[in-house]
Amino acid sequence: MNCPCCSGKSYEECCKLFHTGEKYAPTAEALMRSRFSAFAIPNGEYLMETTLPGKRKLHNKEDLQEWGEINQWTKLEIVQTPDLNHVEFKAYYTDEDGKPQLHHELSLFEKLNERWYYVSGEFLD
Repeated sequence: MNCPCCSGKSYEECCKLFHTGEKYAPTAEALMRSRFSAFAIPNGEYLMETTLPGKRKLHNKEDLQEWGEINQWTKLEIVQTPDLNHVEFKAYYTDEDGKPQLHHELSLFEKLNERWYYVSGEFLD
């Protein structure tokens, strides 16, 4: 199957390597793509594991899993990576009522002990 992150690669050659722990995402953008795929699969455990440890208390694995399950994730567009720690993206999905939605965010990532983590996001639009 094509990877949900819209890289053009197969899931097995792309985000699955990160989801299974075989590899760590080498950049903030790669982590962003793998997190989008984790919503599409869905994989709430991976979403929690890739959230900065100090920020995990602000999230809930079950809620992340449910948000992935109730929506159909259709497309990821990377708008820009203005620096090593930020990724602006647009995530397109269809909500549980069948309405198309757009999640536009500028996300902050941090590298800690050679691994990238999601820190926070600022909603845009």
